[in-house]
Amino acid sequence: MLNKLIGFTQEQELLSSGNRVICAVSGGADSMALLWGMYLLREKLGITLECAHFNHHLRGKESDRDADFVRQFCLDYGIPFHYGEGQIVAGEKGLEAAAREARYAFLRSLPGSVATAHTADDNAETVLMHLLRGTGLKGLGGIAPKNGNIIRPLLMVTRAEIMAFIREYNLSFVEDSTNREDDFLRNRLRHKVMPLLKEENPQFALNTSQMALRLRQDEDFIRSASPKTADISRLRGLHPAVRARAITAFLEQNGVKEPGTKQMKAVESLIFSQNPSASIRFQNGITISRCYDKLQVLDEEIKPGEQILSYPGIVNFGDYRITACPAEETVNSKYCFTVSPVGEMRVRSRMAGDEISFAYGTKSLKKLFIDQKIPAYQRPLIPVIADDKGLLGVCGYGADINRSSEGALVKIIIEHR
Repeated sequence: MLNKLIGFTQEQELLSSGNRVICAVSGGADSMALLWGMYLLREKLGITLECAHFNHHLRGKESDRDADFVRQFCLDYGIPFHYGEGQIVAGEKGLEAAAREARYAFLRSLPGSVATAHTADDNAETVLMHLLRGTGLKGLGGIAPKNGNIIRPLLMVTRAEIMAFIREYNLSFVEDSTNREDDFLRNRLRHKVMPLLKEENPQFALNTSQMALRLRQDEDFIRSASPKTADISRLRGLHPAVRARAITAFLEQNGVKEPGTKQMKAVESLIFSQNPSASIRFQNGITISRCYDKLQVLDEEIKPGEQILSYPGIVNFGDYRITACPAEETVNSKYCFTVSPVGEMRVRSRMAGDEISFAYGTKSLKKLFIDQKIPAYQRPLIPVIADDKGLLGVCGYGADINRSSEGALVKIIIEHR
């Protein structure tokens, strides 16, 4: 086991001489084998060794027993000991996931490299779990040898080799009573499925872990070769495998952690949609939209409410400041125009049926915005100035030609705030 541990550590460049290594130890056979193996190899690896234990308080006195056992072992061998604890409450993903999140939050807060005792058997079980739930190349890659400051030096060591090492050095360990239960999927696979597969091939766990490592390398290569782009035309032209990685990268960059199959398919449908302003909203509140030839994340902006524009007066509408003041001459430009209002003036978003007349003819605002390729989510943010008779003018387009005349009394000035 020691040869495999040091060989895999060097092959994957998990550690360098002088590193501070903290072994995450539950007290079970796997983690005690890891701690003792690192202890025996500490001089050869040129590392300083420490230990960490997280108490989930899920098994009452048994949980405290485990913590005391690991603490005493470290005391006996002069290994610095880090202790963490928490009261775990099951979240949306269940108790097991909540416990894992709390444990890793503690481990990631520690300085140096944190070594966990995941074995080839754990890796094979993880691959099977991903297969059952549906997965791609990334899921078939199983457990990463390194993830941030977390390293897994035992991924090519089987559970049988762990137990042989335990017997060889007469190591003590504690057993988690919940590992004998079949409440969790991993336990059911471990107790019922893995033995059957090992009957067919005793090397199943090791072979699967080796396969996972190769597939992880393939996934890393494809992903590194995939362009980071949100350009629709370019995304459409990519090979589906490369496009999938580009979509994944886009989603992860924009706050979607570990995008699932449904999310990937939804974005794929956006890319090939005939609607240039189509959008999808994910459960975490993130909205991805087509903006003609680009994918983008929408800001969750509130549509500005209608406001009275007094004369003279100033109102703020979204990112704009609209001023009404006396007109000295008749003008009609995109952001400054004169009008003859009837009754009360208002600043609002586009409404169904709004039209504006130019010298060349009349267009609905809906068609005008579409022709100008203004994204659907931006259209309600464009100030429209209206009165009791109808539309007076629109930000970026000027006044309705029929409402801007020699007899104009009011100048409208629209500025970015």
